[in-house]
Amino acid sequence: MVEIQSAQRLLTLDADLGQLLSEERRRRASTELDVVVATVAPGLWRPEGLSSPHRASNVGLLLIDGVVVRSATLLDCPSAEVFGPGDIIRTWHADPGSERLRPVIEWRALERTTLAVLDGATALTLRAYPEITAVVLDRIDARAERLAVSQAISQITGVETRIEALLWQLSERWGRVGRDGVIVGLTLSHRLIGALVGARRPTVSTALARLAADGRVLRRPDGRWLLAGDGPRADGATQTLAA
Repeated sequence: MVEIQSAQRLLTLDADLGQLLSEERRRRASTELDVVVATVAPGLWRPEGLSSPHRASNVGLLLIDGVVVRSATLLDCPSAEVFGPGDIIRTWHADPGSERLRPVIEWRALERTTLAVLDGATALTLRAYPEITAVVLDRIDARAERLAVSQAISQITGVETRIEALLWQLSERWGRVGRDGVIVGLTLSHRLIGALVGARRPTVSTALARLAADGRVLRRPDGRWLLAGDGPRADGATQTLAA
């Protein structure tokens, strides 16, 4: 279910978008950039319902809070990508993609999620603020960088190492240091972890059991994951991941 709220000021919702603005231009942008805000309940939903894929002027949907998963299934093989606060979901694409290899796309909110609709009116106003547009482009580029790392993780030999590397990657955005290690603030099912690392759910369950037995990855009572040690390496031992 999607609830539409009243318009709010974009830079109040996401102050980091104005990081390149002078103080005077920030004040002006704060009064000129109003956006529609929508709240999505946990479960399946369609971004196209908020940002039409037929309008090239749409910037997209800016996640304010919450977690969204984009699943793509191709030839019965699922993959997944996680979106969080600050990410931008694009619904319009100039290239329609391959007709022969067209994956089935599914979007799911893992928790109650708030999004700002950056529509055509927003794009028009942003013409006066190229500093904000630069930050938007930087975030789209950051998504591409994360996908490149995710692809590299999926090529690692050994499901245990892939899972551990994935969780450490996610901890960079959703992690916090606890008494016993780093807590990844996401509730991820074995099936979803499998889609993220390119493995079947039974294989993931077996690998997680081995990681738990080694004290490297533990599931907390609240469903979140605890990472002990400093990170994975190719032989399955632990070391600090390179930045």
